[in-house]
Amino acid sequence: MKITCDRELLLSAFQTAAMVAPSRSPKPILQNVKLEIEEQSKILMATDMEVGVRIALDGIEVESAGSAVLPVTRFGSILRENSDEKLQVEADAQGVKVRGERSEFNLPGQNPDEFPSVVSFEEEKYHKIPARLFRELVRRTIFATDTESSRYALGGVLLEMEADSITAVGTDGRRLAKMNGTAESIGGHETGETMTIVPSRSMQLMERALTDGEGEILIAARGNDVLIKSAKATLYSRLVEGRFPKWRDVFPVRQDALQINITVGPMYSALRQAAIVTDEESRGVDFTFGEGKLILAGSTAEVGQSRVELPIPYEGEAIILTLDHRFVADFLKVLEAEKTFTVEIENEESAALFSTEDGYGYVVMPLARDR
Repeated sequence: MKITCDRELLLSAFQTAAMVAPSRSPKPILQNVKLEIEEQSKILMATDMEVGVRIALDGIEVESAGSAVLPVTRFGSILRENSDEKLQVEADAQGVKVRGERSEFNLPGQNPDEFPSVVSFEEEKYHKIPARLFRELVRRTIFATDTESSRYALGGVLLEMEADSITAVGTDGRRLAKMNGTAESIGGHETGETMTIVPSRSMQLMERALTDGEGEILIAARGNDVLIKSAKATLYSRLVEGRFPKWRDVFPVRQDALQINITVGPMYSALRQAAIVTDEESRGVDFTFGEGKLILAGSTAEVGQSRVELPIPYEGEAIILTLDHRFVADFLKVLEAEKTFTVEIENEESAALFSTEDGYGYVVMPLARDR
């Protein structure tokens, strides 16, 4: 194999693939990224046997086809530290040689045939969704998952796909985030009763692999795995085993609940101020809604007290709710500052429901007032 590559383009793709390669493995070959050059395709691939990625490369001039196994740390460092616009990469049975205008590196070789295959996207049934929507599905739900829990089902994002929609749900048992949007089913693809729970890490990897210019991505849920394809990358991931909570039961159905519209930016600023006096043991902030204002108050014996006011369109009787400030901040962080959301509350013992007009819902359980 012998190629000339655009260093910046190869570096970007290599860094994405390297996120999949394990830092430690019983199979040392997995601690590498495989470069496969054919006449019609130029692919980087990596896998840890649970997750796999294939990335199509641009900026490659092929002198001779072939393949090479590239060590993540060393080859990545060469691409990152070198300043040349173009690099020449040559591989044979003896090793890999990288040449720049004034530099040359020789790395020991490994047999590319020993690298496991990474599945490509050849499905006839799948969902087609806008890339921008997929990015929002990930950003707005992944923070609510629980990767430390012994309940493995909580360590991933549930994807439910119907004829013309997709819904993503993440929860750690104390809060739950849900995002849905329009999607197109191809070939009758639907998840039905199947629990399609994608590991949080896999969702993060695909979100990072997407670029702003991509229009649509394809998602195919299979029995034990899922395939996600963008214009440049294909991600394979095994699914999380287990039963996901009945998330629809978590969303409160209320007839007379109080609903207040608030702008994200001012709310987030007030919350950050109120949270200054909190600590790991005392994370609760009191939210007092009433008399045309929202009062956020924090208190910790060793640190002090805080009180921040925010005007709101509610003049009625005060309702006080104590919430973990981090959970509320997580919701606000994934929204634009100028966006408006609705908070729905009933009493100090009931969950708070935050929602937006574009299909995003977030439920937070309150803390005990005597914290």
